[in-house]
Formats: sequence, C-alpha cells, structure tokens
Amino acid sequence: MALIFKWLLRLTGGAIVLALIAVLVLYFLLSRSLPDYDKRLTVAGTSTPVEIVRDNANVPHIFGGNDADTFFGLGYAHAQDRLWQMVTLRRTAQGRLSEVFGARTIEIDKLMRRFGLYDLARRSVAAQDAATQEALTAYAAGVNARLAEINQEALGRGAPEMFLFNAPVAPWQPADSIAIIKLMAVQLSSHLENEVLYARASLELDDEARLADIMPLAPGSGIAALPDYATLMPGARALRHASLPARPRDPLSPFHKRAFAGASNAWAAAPARSASGGTLLANDPHLGFSAPSIWYLARLQLDSGGVIGGTIPGVPVVMTGRSHDLGWAITSSYMDDQDVFIEKLNPDNPSEYLTPEGHKPFRTERSIIRIKDADPVTLTLRWSDNGPILPGSHYDLATITPPGHVAALSWTALSDADTTMSAGMSIMHAKTVETALDAGRLYVAPSQNLTLVDQDTIAMKTVGAMPRRNARHDTQGRMPARGWIRQNRWQGISPYSANPEFVAPAGGVLGNTNNKTVDRPFPLHVSFLWGDTQRVYRWRKLMQNREVHTRDSFIEAQLDTVSFTARSLLPLIGADLWFTGEAAPDGTPERQRQRALDLLSEWNGEMNEHLPEPLIYAAWLRALQDRLTRDDLGPLAHEFSHPDPVFIERVYRDIDGASAWCDVRQSTRVESCTDISRMALDDALVWINETYGTALESLRWGDAHQATHDHQVLGEVPVLRYFVNIRQSTSGGDHTLLRGRTKGTGPDPFQNVHGAGYRGVYDFADPDSSVFIVSTGQSGHFLSRYYDDMAQLWRRGEYIPMSLDPELARAAAVGITVLEPLAR
Repeated sequence: MALIFKWLLRLTGGAIVLALIAVLVLYFLLSRSLPDYDKRLTVAGTSTPVEIVRDNANVPHIFGGNDADTFFGLGYAHAQDRLWQMVTLRRTAQGRLSEVFGARTIEIDKLMRRFGLYDLARRSVAAQDAATQEALTAYAAGVNARLAEINQEALGRGAPEMFLFNAPVAPWQPADSIAIIKLMAVQLSSHLENEVLYARASLELDDEARLADIMPLAPGSGIAALPDYATLMPGARALRHASLPARPRDPLSPFHKRAFAGASNAWAAAPARSASGGTLLANDPHLGFSAPSIWYLARLQLDSGGVIGGTIPGVPVVMTGRSHDLGWAITSSYMDDQDVFIEKLNPDNPSEYLTPEGHKPFRTERSIIRIKDADPVTLTLRWSDNGPILPGSHYDLATITPPGHVAALSWTALSDADTTMSAGMSIMHAKTVETALDAGRLYVAPSQNLTLVDQDTIAMKTVGAMPRRNARHDTQGRMPARGWIRQNRWQGISPYSANPEFVAPAGGVLGNTNNKTVDRPFPLHVSFLWGDTQRVYRWRKLMQNREVHTRDSFIEAQLDTVSFTARSLLPLIGADLWFTGEAAPDGTPERQRQRALDLLSEWNGEMNEHLPEPLIYAAWLRALQDRLTRDDLGPLAHEFSHPDPVFIERVYRDIDGASAWCDVRQSTRVESCTDISRMALDDALVWINETYGTALESLRWGDAHQATHDHQVLGEVPVLRYFVNIRQSTSGGDHTLLRGRTKGTGPDPFQNVHGAGYRGVYDFADPDSSVFIVSTGQSGHFLSRYYDDMAQLWRRGEYIPMSLDPELARAAAVGITVLEPLAR
C-alpha cells in the first residue's frame, strides 16, 4: 500500500511538473508576439526616420519627416498592437472568414460576397486624390514592415490568436483600408432590416392604423398614408405567418439588428457660450463592445500640424479628434441610404427580371468560397439594375418576397468610386470649419453627422451620399418597393447642398444624439427612421441649464445617467397603481408589487449601477412591451425586444386609438391599460425574484447591466474567456446620455453590449487640456498590460490627457521606436 501511495505521489508530482512546463512553454510562445516599444529598426519603405513615442498610456505619438512617413509609422503601430483585429476585419470585408474559421462563418462570407465590398474597394482606390493614395500606400508599407519583422524575427506569428487559427497573412494593400470603411457602413446600416420589418408588421396586423404605433415616426413629423404591403405585393399575404429558423448571431458577423445599428453623441459650444472663451466639442461614438475595442488612440505629426484622436485599426485616418485649429466629431445620421426592391422574375426564364423597359438578364458571376476542413462552395452572384440580389434568409427577406420574385438592395455604400477615405484625409488637414465642410462633399458612406469647431465657429453637417427619390415613390423607402416601376427607382444622388447643415447657430450650442435633425417632406426628408427620440431631451435640458459651459460641464453631460424616458413613462404606466394597493402580507405578489412601486415612486430616474430602481423599471418596461405586442404580432413580437418609448407613450395616451394594444384579443374580457401595467409589473417581479432574489432593496442595476467587452473569437472558450473578456458593472441605459444599450434577449437581457467605446472632450481655449479615453486599452494582446488598462478608467468616467505637446509624451514614455530607412 505504501508503494502504491509513493508511485501515485510521484505520478501526481510529475503531472504537475509537466503541466507547469506546458504552461511556461505556452506562455513563452504567446508572449513572443508582445511588442517591444523601445527599439531601433531598419525598414524598407520610408524616406526619413520615423519616431514613435509611446506615452504613459501607450498612445503612439508618430513623427515622420513627411506625411507619407508618418502614415507609415501609423501602419506599423496599428500592426504592432492590433494585427489580429486588422486581419479579421479585412477577411470579413473580403468574405474569407471561412478559410480560417470553417463552416461556422460560411453564411457571413456568402453575404459579403454578394455585396462585393472588397471588389468595390479595389476599384475605389483610383478615385482617391493623390495625397490619399500616397497615404494609403505608405500606411500599407508600414503594416507590411511589421509583418516582415514578425517573419524575420519569429515574433510569435504577430498575435496569440495566430497560433489557434493559423493561416497565411497576405501583405496589406491600400484597398484593404477602404474595405474596412465599407465594412463600417455594413455595421451602421439599419434601413434594410427596418423596411423588411415594416412590411412584415403590415402583413401581420389586421388594423393598418396600428403600424403607426409599433413603428412610429419621430415626434413632430408627418407622412401621407402608405399602401399596405399586401396591396403592393398580392402574393405576400400568404407569407404572413412564415418564419425562418432563428440563428444565433456569430460575434464575427458585421450584420447587427436594428437596435445596434449605430448611435453616438456630439455637442459643441461657441466662444460666447464657453466660460473659457474658446470653442468646446464633445464626442462619444457608440458601437458594439469588444475586446479589444474597435477604437485605437493615436497622434500624428502631419505637414499641416499635429492631429490626435480615435482611429480604427486598418484605416489611416483620425476618425474623431482634433488638431490645434479644428475639432471634428461623428454621429450616425440615420440617413435613408438603403432601399429594398422586389424584382419580378420572368416566368419563362428565371434568369431574367422585369424592368420598366421589359425583361432583362441578371448580371451574374461565380465566386468560390474556400472553407477550412470542408469542400469549397461555389456561389452564383446576381445583380439587377437596383443592386445585388440577396438571399431570403438575410433579415428574413423570404417572409415578404412573393413566389416568383427576388429581393435586391440599392445602397450608397455599393459605390466603386467611394471617396470617403479622401474626405477623412482632407478633414484632418483642414484648418477651418469652412474648409472641413467643403471636404465633407467627398464623403459617401456610412453617412454621418459631422460636428465641427474651429477657434471661432461651430457647425454640423450631414455628410454622405443621399439618394434622390421620386416624390411618387410607392413606399417612400419605408418598406420594399416594386423594382420594375420606374418611379420607385433611384434617380441618382442629391447634391451635397441638400444635406442638412447648421453653421454658427444663434443659441451658440448645437448637438446630435442621433435625433431627428430636420422636418422636411419626402423626398427631401433625409430619413423616417432616427436613432433617438429620448436622449436629446435630457441633452437639451443640460445645455440650457447653464449660460456658459466648460470642459467639465461637457464631461458631466457625457456621463449623465438620468433617464428622461423613465421620468416621462413611469407616471403614465403607473398612473392608477401608485399608492392604491390594499395591505398585503409579506411574501405575497401584492406586497412585492407595493414594495416595487414604493421604490419607484421616490426614484429620480438616475440609472445608477448601485441602485435597485433601474432594474425594476427596466424589467417592467420589457415585460410591458411583450404584454402589449405578443397577442397582436405573435412570433414577430421577438423583433421588438427593446421597449420603444414612443410606442408605449402612444398606447398610454391613447393617441389615434393606440390603447387598443392593451386589450388581449384572445381573451373574452376587455383588458385596460392599467390591467396590462399591473400584469407586466408582476411578470417583471417574478423574473427578478427567480434571477436575483426577493430582496428588492438590495438589487444592483450594475449586476444586470454589465458591460461585455468580449473577445470575438476566444470569448466563449472555457477558461480562456476569463483572460480575454472584460466585464464591468456599469451605469446608464438604453436612453441615457451615458448610453449603455442592453442586449434585449436571452437569459441576461440587460447586459450592456453597445455604447461609447471612445469618449473625447476638446477645449480650444486650452487645446492641451483636452481629454479622451477608450473602453479597453491600446493593445489587442491579452497578455499585455495595455490590453485592459483603460477599462476601469472608462467605467469610472475618467479620461487621459489628449495633448499634442511632444515633450509631454516623451516625459513619461513607455518606449520610443525609431524606424530607420533602409540604406540605398
């Protein structure tokens, strides 16, 4: 027995030693790709030495002898810190993810091939101005210099993910950077899905008047009545109960549900409204959270001066930031730049479709998708005059496409002369608002609201190509239209002067929270779909509360967590419930309801992570939305997983008979809106009790509203996910200025999955007092101390200095890299 024990002890000890050796070997291999920021390197592709000074937050300050060499340095720095992210973004745009990830991503690749974004990006290179082409070439050379260094010095394949998903990395090309901007247009688009959803709701609802409730226009706008979808597409009524199997969304997919299509905040103050006497600008663009963040901070020394701000790895442009003279900010404009067209097939020849001039053959092309560990798939791509033909599975297009028809997409991002990159370059070099506004005419997609400040002036302009539509368009772009009707087709692009513009407003303050910016009739309407109807009211109050603003008051607004929505909706939905319940013993549903109502009655609407009321409120609204829509919409109610405040307000104010949603059609009695409010609150409390326990006072909103900065590939791998995912308790919510968009579905519906990955506030009275932050860190390497070093600062609402002073950067530099040109 003693002998057996001795050998078991030896075997256990040996296993532990072997495990430790394996961990050490793995760590050695993975750590080989950790960048060395303090070195001198001889590289091909530069004409002058390039100095990359990494400040104490690892923000690179890049100094080249000319613009081309500075962009070379940015390409090198991006590849040092975010190579895996860059390569993955490029593969996504190319439709080549399956070469690395196998059959898991085949549907993503099929869709991206149908869009043809990468081919369009390649053709767009020639459309750029000479300076932009030079910058793109130099940037690509900088990326490739890092790739050559990795190969020559065996630097762990450049990123730890490369060991798990080993595939050759092709040299970087100028088209790759343009393709990533087009990929951002995919992520920020929502009109396609919205059109399909509008048509599906039109088919599902017996009363067409209820469409104005469930898919409301932004308050203050008006529209003539549209025909119901079944009238336009007679065969569509039979599809009303059709549904496609739900597929879980792959984290690598660029196709987001409309609730996550994009959002942002930006506001500016003129010198007359600034305590310091200089202009002020704040910006926090909102995208899906990930680890690492999509944003990367950088400072570039250009011939026109220094620029600093947020970049996207793979793109040699400061997308949001400032120079010494100019600040620029971006918010999603929600311009309606997509239209779905239903094409009628020739019954005698399905390779043809009907046009205003008669039948015409589709343009076709074959594309081969290579799949890891599987046979390749050959795809036949088709285009009509209106755009690429999309599969019925994309946003459930099959549910609104009658037999004998297919769906095509017109979209401004499908341009082969896309000069958005040149616009970004020109804005970085601009010295005045006027010059930057002029540069915006080159912007194509994704459309943005560009907020600008110089030393004296503030302005906002919607940039991006705006489709020109016929005033007699069947559906006005709100739902799919018949592609063979001439009046439905696009008539080109509207002139840049038609895009909304606001320069030097009389009040001295302007801003955008993705709210409706203009109230113009179709076809100059810009959009019927806007990203915000709530945050703008809170923003307006904060701006009007002060005669003059400061950098700190702009920060305060950026971090504000008071929900205008909660303050306005709770008195409506609880109007007949407050303080009306009879005495009830502990442990009963009635007593729990009274406790919840007591808490909410004394709440000021602050979505603070440490409070219980935000969770009770959010759960109540979610249950209420479901109660109101489930019996009328059936399975389609799943598409409305986020409560719409305008819809709920219409119902509870009974606008145009909207209180009809409160009656459960399948029951014999007529339910009132008060009944539905009470039942929804009980539903919410049951869910809370089952999930978090019955002690309402000890609930924390932050426990449910955790920000999920997850690694797109490794985030679900057991054990490893604890090292690569970043989770944080956060304040805010769907409708606060500190916006934390909730997931809306699944067992954790209130997880914070979409918000401000970048925040910046710029004061032009003292430009070097400007501040910025990203949500994770600069490095994409999970073993780096810079992988998540900014995460807690971001969560606490803190910032880091945003200075153009090179001596400040050098004073506490974590490393200085010098790239010497190769001797000729």
